[in-house]
Amino acid sequence: MHETWVSSRFARLNPIRLHEFNSKDTLLTQVLNRQGLYLRPDPARVVVRPFRPATEPRDLNATDKTRANHIVDRVLALDPETVRNELSEVRENFEDRHRNLIATFEARADEMEEALAAHAAFTQEQRWLVGAYFMLEYSFEAAALFNPSIVAHFDQSGAPQGGRRFIMSLRAVGEGHVSSLTFRAGTIAADGTVTVDPTARLASIPTVKNRELGSNGDEVELLFSSDEDISERVIFPVTESQSNGIEDARFVQFEDGGKSTYYATYTAYNGRAIRSELIETHDFLSFRMTSLTGAAAKNKGMALFPRRIDGRYAMIARQDNENLYLVYSDDLYSWNGGVAILKPEFPWEFVQIGNCGSPIELDEGWLLLIHGVGPVRKYSIGAVLLDKADPSKVLARTREPLIRPEPSERHGYVPNVVYTCGAMRHNDQIILPYAVSDTFSTFATIKIATLLGVLNG
Repeated sequence: MHETWVSSRFARLNPIRLHEFNSKDTLLTQVLNRQGLYLRPDPARVVVRPFRPATEPRDLNATDKTRANHIVDRVLALDPETVRNELSEVRENFEDRHRNLIATFEARADEMEEALAAHAAFTQEQRWLVGAYFMLEYSFEAAALFNPSIVAHFDQSGAPQGGRRFIMSLRAVGEGHVSSLTFRAGTIAADGTVTVDPTARLASIPTVKNRELGSNGDEVELLFSSDEDISERVIFPVTESQSNGIEDARFVQFEDGGKSTYYATYTAYNGRAIRSELIETHDFLSFRMTSLTGAAAKNKGMALFPRRIDGRYAMIARQDNENLYLVYSDDLYSWNGGVAILKPEFPWEFVQIGNCGSPIELDEGWLLLIHGVGPVRKYSIGAVLLDKADPSKVLARTREPLIRPEPSERHGYVPNVVYTCGAMRHNDQIILPYAVSDTFSTFATIKIATLLGVLNG
């Protein structure tokens, strides 16, 4: 082991003396504090959502009308006592697993009006039973709970002294590899110790308050009930572009003119094609989802800076499946052009690099966490420091990963992967939630001074 100095360019920012470690693992030990906190998928957590039998072409808002009418005919052929008994059995089996189940059945019957209109008048119990036949339970995180991002909670009441409340988003995967968006809340203590609030027993999807779908883009407004815990709220695909998943949301608390808004870019996937979309919220109760336009929005992995730069919105994006670009927009929704600022340079990232969430503002510059893909498609996490005034300038980057799959963490849904969609700063530390092998999520903390020390110009 011998001593060295940070490059002269970076020494002006952070004159910390470093050590070159012969062991990569020793270096990681010096940088990271891994926390023994694990968020694992729970197949017992279910939502009830619309069931649409035999629809072709695939459309989340369509149902084969002929088959639907056959099902309705069969329900109407039941005598009143059988209807009552069947409905009673449904309630006995499912009412303790979901909030407001009868209201959900009624709402589903309302959505089925086109199919119901061809039939005679319905009793209330018949409508509820018809609604039940066009619903299903879905175990939204049966397979995986991964790719988290984290932001400061909009309500800091109850936060410990010197600590902070947070909200974390996670990608949940269930039957058919369909991804949805779920949430957790928790606390960061003054010393960086992370705790996550207990998960609610129930889960639910939001009400669609407004839906505008068009060839030039989609816009959907969603609303959850205020009596639902944040861990109950699950955003499931609601448009054709999202039909196979809402993937890898990168949340950021965006500050603009004294107003704070939470945005997240995510990948909408329909089983054949992807596109970048944006979600917006102030309270994690109401959400607006909007498709992004422009050539730069056609790939995945976009991450928004937490404030405007020189009056413009800015993103880190990957347009060519290999490099990272800096892209600007005047209106937040249209993204074109861009300049390549980061290319694979070290063996652990030779296949490709991508961002791991929105840049974090430090006194020394913009801290950007990145992932790199190396031999045998091994995903690792590193870091880059960008110039604060001009983020196209790379001041420093890690030559070795900060986090790579541990021997005990290599196994899962997708082996040899560690991945995050966003970290946050708390006092002198970076709080980093990350996923292991696309299966479960955990946390690490990093002292900012130590991290700056291991960056090399």
